[in-house]
Amino acid sequence: MADAPLRVEDRGDGVVLLTLDRPDRRNALSSELRGLLADTLGRLAADDDCRAVVLTGAGSTFCAGFDLGEIAEAESLEELFAEAEAYHHAVHTFPKPLVAAVGGPAVAGGMDLALMCDLRLAHAGATFGQPQVRAGIPAAYDLVRTVVPEPVARDLCLTGRVVDAAEALRVGLANRVVDGDDLLEQALELAALIAASPDAEAAKRRFIDAQPGLFT
Repeated sequence: MADAPLRVEDRGDGVVLLTLDRPDRRNALSSELRGLLADTLGRLAADDDCRAVVLTGAGSTFCAGFDLGEIAEAESLEELFAEAEAYHHAVHTFPKPLVAAVGGPAVAGGMDLALMCDLRLAHAGATFGQPQVRAGIPAAYDLVRTVVPEPVARDLCLTGRVVDAAEALRVGLANRVVDGDDLLEQALELAALIAASPDAEAAKRRFIDAQPGLFT
């Protein structure tokens, strides 16, 4: 659908590009968008032509987290996050390499989404954080802890502070920081390199099997 909040583009080199396409809402993860992500990743998992996926956001924000309007309307946060379990599971256990191109803020559930990817390329202006804790919404400590050392995870999840790209690279939230306007190009090139490896998918599956389930 032309107005769907997720754009899917087959790059023709074993790489599929997924773009969160709600720039007017800072690519917030509505129920519809979460469902589309889960369904699309499920389909790509079974598609032999897809060997790696790049995930990015339209506009100046990677993803601002769950949709605040839906949070306000939810009967309880427990109910909202229970409904989102299938989405989390689909992203976290996607059996093929998943590269995030983070071109702006990746906060709250948007940071979670980036951390569930295998690699994160960040623009120099990108930011990461769990600021929702200041509003009483729990941080994803268990997930953050799988990416960064425990003291860093505790710092981010207890304070809710937002870090810039330079600090994200230093503590391990980002794998690479990209200056200029070629973030997406570099992410696609990296994904194509990974897709060309005959062991890429098998290595990812071994990684999943070795990790305790966060979203099961």
